[in-house]
Amino acid sequence: MTAEKAPSLLSATLASGSSLVLLQVFSRVVTFVLNQALVRLVSPQVFGTTSIQFELLLSTILFLSREGVRNALLRASSQHTADHDATNPLITNISLLPVALGIPTAIGSALIYLGSSSLTTSSQPHFQMSVLLYVSAAFFELLSEPMYIRTQNELRFHVRVRAEGTAVMLKTITTFLVLVIASEDYALVAFALGQTAYGLTMLVSFLIACRGNLDFIPKQVTVTVKDHAEKKYFDPTLFNLSVAMTGQSLVKHFLTEGDKFLVSRLSPLADQGGYAVAANYGSLVARIVFQPIEETARVFFSKTLTSTPNPDPKSKAPTSQSKESLQTASTVLTTLLLAFTHLLLLLVTFAPPYLPLALSLVLPRKYLATSAPRILAVYVYYVPAMAFNGVLEAFLASAASPSDLRAQARWLLLFSALFVAAAAGLARGLGLGDAGLVWANVGNLALRAAYAWVFASRFFRERGGGRGGDGVLLETRRAVPPAPVLAAFAAAGVAVRASARAHDGVPVDLLAQKAHLAVGVVGVFGCLVTCVLFERRSVMQLVDSLRKAR
Repeated sequence: MTAEKAPSLLSATLASGSSLVLLQVFSRVVTFVLNQALVRLVSPQVFGTTSIQFELLLSTILFLSREGVRNALLRASSQHTADHDATNPLITNISLLPVALGIPTAIGSALIYLGSSSLTTSSQPHFQMSVLLYVSAAFFELLSEPMYIRTQNELRFHVRVRAEGTAVMLKTITTFLVLVIASEDYALVAFALGQTAYGLTMLVSFLIACRGNLDFIPKQVTVTVKDHAEKKYFDPTLFNLSVAMTGQSLVKHFLTEGDKFLVSRLSPLADQGGYAVAANYGSLVARIVFQPIEETARVFFSKTLTSTPNPDPKSKAPTSQSKESLQTASTVLTTLLLAFTHLLLLLVTFAPPYLPLALSLVLPRKYLATSAPRILAVYVYYVPAMAFNGVLEAFLASAASPSDLRAQARWLLLFSALFVAAAAGLARGLGLGDAGLVWANVGNLALRAAYAWVFASRFFRERGGGRGGDGVLLETRRAVPPAPVLAAFAAAGVAVRASARAHDGVPVDLLAQKAHLAVGVVGVFGCLVTCVLFERRSVMQLVDSLRKAR
């Protein structure tokens, strides 16, 4: 990728990000409305089984089969003149690996889950049939993976947006209709059929989008290596990177889904339902905004940093081309981190004093007695932790070499041990229950984000000319708001907490709490005005950059 193409790439990824945000808004609003109906139609036991255990089974199959290959192949260039041409058979062969990996992963995961399920869980009506349908749904998604990778590398993001939007709608309609029409015994089957409809829709949508080139048989290619011909199936660099990332995905998956795994093993089904409701509500903003940002950032960094070579051992000075790419990547990364810092301030300042009122409005009454309220209180800190970790690990996955990934894997093993110890200590030792698992996850995400930040800082320092030079550096102060903004949030935090104490004992409804709400509105407005006054220059610089990119 040349420097002149960086703006078009930034423009494409910005368009991708906005499209994915709109997709997530659509899918999450539809899912939220559906869940509001479902939690009233099914018991907490059924909701816990589907939203915790079945979703964990599904994500295990998909993550372990495709995540490493997907991230590695984002580094394949979409330009036909590049060494790593995304249309090269040596690379398209790699895109077929998730299908091959998916077969043993799906069978093994299903057998382990069925064999380890408690009698309370497995005795539910049509349990085995539902598990089979979820496994089938996962395999349908994996069949679409080679086409997904191709369209992503070709920057055809609209294909995914259309496919996922249609799939979410059909999943919603299928689940709801089966629940309404069939008897209560088919509640698990309703969710399983909805997920199957999602997987099939994804497969059909990508088949239609790539119908001009559907040859998925691996091709052997003859290449010249050291003056003699060799026959190969895979590009060695990207294949080794795929293997490294796939090997790392097992530990990373446990760290990402460890709370669900422990909840599914340790908590009663009713509490699993409460945990699922809390996770759905608590991560709504994260999934609408941060998941698309993370995925878009991974594409952007992967494409941008392929033009940034390793530094010359004799001279750390970057070329003008690589320096421009580094500067763009640094600006995007610090801008995202600054935005997430504002989110952290907003949530920590205003969410705790108003959470009881919000829960009384949105949480079904039968879930108020579960662990859901305590878990949602922790999500105030969990959501920003997810945001920081997501974008920083997206950068690491885009820039890391196989040796970097091996080093990260060793640290992830340590973080896994710390997570298990913290989860056991907080959940059982301190009596925090399921909320303790979320606190342990907050700590886990913070450690992973810190590791990725250290990596990113070293990456830019080594390729940007070193400290004291004129190269590109990643500076902490660029990700932190100015002192007046921090002071405004601190003052607002004191005010809303004093208001909450003054309204302690007042009925939890909008009319009775109107004065408390007014204090919060004034506090938010004051913080926003302070941000505009003291950060206008940064915002205008960002807007100018985006205009030039377009």
